[in-house]
Amino acid sequence: MLSFRGGARAALLLLAAAATFAGAPLATAQPAPGAAIIADLTLNRDGVLEVVETISVPEGGKFTMSLPLRLDLGDGRERRFEVTDVATQGTGTTTFADDQFTIEANPGESTFRYHVRNTVGVAPESQVFNWVGLLNADVSSISATVVAPSYQMALVDCKLGPIGATRPCADVHIEPDGVLYLEQTGLQRGDAIDLRLQLPPNTVPANADITEPGRSPFALSLPALIAFGVLLAALAGMAALVLGARRGTADDGTRVIDPLLRDGNTVQFTSPEGVLPGEAGLLLDEHADPVDLAATVIDLAVRRYLRISRIAEADWRIERVNPADDQLRDYERIVYETLLPAEADAVRFSELSAPGRMSLDALRAGLIADAVARGTFTDPRSRALPRYLGAALVAVGAAVTVVLALTAGHALVGVAIALGGVAALLLPSRLPLRTDRGRELAAQLRAMQRGLEQVRRADVPVDQQELLFSRALPFTVVGGRGDNWIRVFGDLDPTADGDPGLYWFGGFE
Repeated sequence: MLSFRGGARAALLLLAAAATFAGAPLATAQPAPGAAIIADLTLNRDGVLEVVETISVPEGGKFTMSLPLRLDLGDGRERRFEVTDVATQGTGTTTFADDQFTIEANPGESTFRYHVRNTVGVAPESQVFNWVGLLNADVSSISATVVAPSYQMALVDCKLGPIGATRPCADVHIEPDGVLYLEQTGLQRGDAIDLRLQLPPNTVPANADITEPGRSPFALSLPALIAFGVLLAALAGMAALVLGARRGTADDGTRVIDPLLRDGNTVQFTSPEGVLPGEAGLLLDEHADPVDLAATVIDLAVRRYLRISRIAEADWRIERVNPADDQLRDYERIVYETLLPAEADAVRFSELSAPGRMSLDALRAGLIADAVARGTFTDPRSRALPRYLGAALVAVGAAVTVVLALTAGHALVGVAIALGGVAALLLPSRLPLRTDRGRELAAQLRAMQRGLEQVRRADVPVDQQELLFSRALPFTVVGGRGDNWIRVFGDLDPTADGDPGLYWFGGFE
């Protein structure tokens, strides 16, 4: 808490506690012979200097003092201060103009209260408050007190007098309770006051705002502004690309497609455009996962290529019924031949978990390749280019940042390049994998799933229930509603079609 009573015109008002021993702000005053100043300065625990100044101006006089809010320290360094919470009492006035805080006092007594921020800096194993000011008017007397949160405040230096010919302060001391007192009379126009105090480390938050824009390689410069302008334009283009590519992907959840095709007394299940279950699962979530492959296996059994039989509490056997033919898609053939190689006619489900027995990557790749060939999915390889470009831009941006920081400056140019690379790396993950046709087909599939939710067993002739149940089951599996579909047909009579049990699944009974 620095408290200066009196003071070289508001006693240089603290000219901001420089914390760096390098030039705190200078207080300037217009001639006001005989002005008396009492200044109480308190450095609070938040590092904000609270100033209360009482200025007495004799009849016929006038007192003016200015505190620079931006101070050029030379060599491109600049210090900034902030004055807030200003209040006046009496005939005095205050103004902010041209980066200065100005106090004017007319004859009589005026009181000024305000806060000054950014006044405390750090030094080796300590903090420093530096109060520097210049008088441009005669001052009859200064009486000042300084208080800080720590009573361990120490006086580093206090000098008075003309610049270049200063002398030690005549009467300045710190009491045992940690309060500094300064008394001085007969100061003249042109005299300077320089007070430096030391505080223990971390007494208050250090907040000195000193920058070196001329030296900092990361200073905002014209090349940096141009680079970030290009970056913003590129980001806007990427955003437009993503928004355009994702148009029409929203599903309001109201569209319903009836999956039952009725022709007289015949009721059949039909999927949009004849899409198969594995392809449907890929289009719905844009991922080829084990659920899609499981649905494909069930569908192959329903279409009489395989038969599934339960042989134990948690094990099944998959048997060959008919060989693979031209009716199978490429990805279905991969699934079929992976399950049952040429030398095998049956396989137990438990055997498929043996290391190296099944390559899920190959199955996924086959499913995606089929969707790409049918025009519903984007080839993932087409996304490699922006990723390569993004990685290259990040590397180039990092190199440019380092080179410019060590040489010509404008290092923010490299930062902008690297940020552009990061955006390019992230771009593919924001683009939909489905094509326009794929998005429309996916919307139809969701509408079909809602239609399946509305199907009731009683809507289907008894002798046709087994086939319809079987055909639709793989599609409910990819939608996570297989259990519900089984409950709907839980009372299905598998003998109604003339054959006992499900034709593709052994153990149903």
